[in-house]
Amino acid sequence: MTTDTPSRIALRGDLLDFTADPGFAAPAGAPGVRFRPGHWLLVADGRIAGVQADAPDASWQRVDHAGKLLLPGFIDTHVHSPQLDVIASYGTELLEWLNTYTFPAERRFADPEVAVAGAERFLDGLLAHGTTSAVVFPTVHKHSADALFAGAERRGMRIIAGKILMDRHAPDGLRDDVRQAERDCVDLIQRWHGRARLAYALTVRFAPTSTSAQMQMAAALIEAHPGTYMQTHVAENKDEVRWVAELFPEARSYLDVYHRHRLLNERSVLAHGVWLDDTDRVLLRETGAQIAHSPSSNLFLGSGLFDWLGAEGQGAHVSMASDVGGGTSLSMIRTLADAYKIQALRGVKLTAWKALYSATRGAARALHLDDEIGSFDVGRHADVAVWDWAHTPVMQHRVDLAQDLHEKLFAWMTLGDERLLEAAYVAGVPRYHRRP
Repeated sequence: MTTDTPSRIALRGDLLDFTADPGFAAPAGAPGVRFRPGHWLLVADGRIAGVQADAPDASWQRVDHAGKLLLPGFIDTHVHSPQLDVIASYGTELLEWLNTYTFPAERRFADPEVAVAGAERFLDGLLAHGTTSAVVFPTVHKHSADALFAGAERRGMRIIAGKILMDRHAPDGLRDDVRQAERDCVDLIQRWHGRARLAYALTVRFAPTSTSAQMQMAAALIEAHPGTYMQTHVAENKDEVRWVAELFPEARSYLDVYHRHRLLNERSVLAHGVWLDDTDRVLLRETGAQIAHSPSSNLFLGSGLFDWLGAEGQGAHVSMASDVGGGTSLSMIRTLADAYKIQALRGVKLTAWKALYSATRGAARALHLDDEIGSFDVGRHADVAVWDWAHTPVMQHRVDLAQDLHEKLFAWMTLGDERLLEAAYVAGVPRYHRRP
């Protein structure tokens, strides 16, 4: 795709975004939904300049996507760039999954050429699925983070990432040590954090693979470098929870391990959180940390059914994540459909409004980036995905029968996938377009 864009472009389509959290209200009563069909989205120098019903004057380059659905680019808050190699692998739960599939795949990224090729494939894959921002785990190798950041900078993407920290309970070729890891992180922070649209995340894989000394080092770097993030996993699987209790008997819970090591704050992103209790959820609220809900992965690995309503009821932030390769697709549409199924099993009906909010403005808000991404508000980066309403005759028939916008959008979310994506813009630059 081209790396150049006119300073003033106008995109026409059916614009949908959110001004507030729709919550778990019934579709008809949900607040915050903003739908402007047949409108023009004005983009100046890569940012949203306005929205209008009438065609703009000749000073704007017009791109007509009439009849298409325009959404803010999706934000995936937890995904593993090297795990495209093991997506859709058979027959294991979390801990066996790591040893059988994940660790061998990540060890291959010790080769810098493999790391570069993997980063390029992954970033192009995100864009081809309508995802323009992500919180990403590369591997323990410093050059894997370099490759990811460099590729994201070239594409103008909003990426939060950092080399994985693992100094125990990992195979040869995937362990670091506290001192070397600290030097690597400091160098990566100085090189990439705050550059272009990039941010650094201290990346503790999960408590079992980091010593207390390593987690304390990560906390010190977070405190020394304002604006950095922390990402990790928590309470995904029952066997994992039992293992953490054995390794950290002094901690009240798995989440408390991170709290004791000063790793919970408003920029902490914790994947899964399936097996948290009410005390944990209160701690999330008090620290501002968020759960990156990974429904497809939780279903595929048999990890459990996340209590989204309970988490938000205690004041915790919840965003949406594909968790590839435990998750089975980079498509946030497929991920949202799986989220509906999990909540249905818990007796909760997830609306399309709430689901889409969690992968756009809701995720941006949880990451403290809602002044930059996640909506069509003036001043936001023009990260835009252009979608067909249907891609098969059956789907078209179902969408045509919809009696209102929510019914239409729910059918779109439930039946759709990345094949619906026509184009993706990053800061107003076209970065993906479907081949004829």
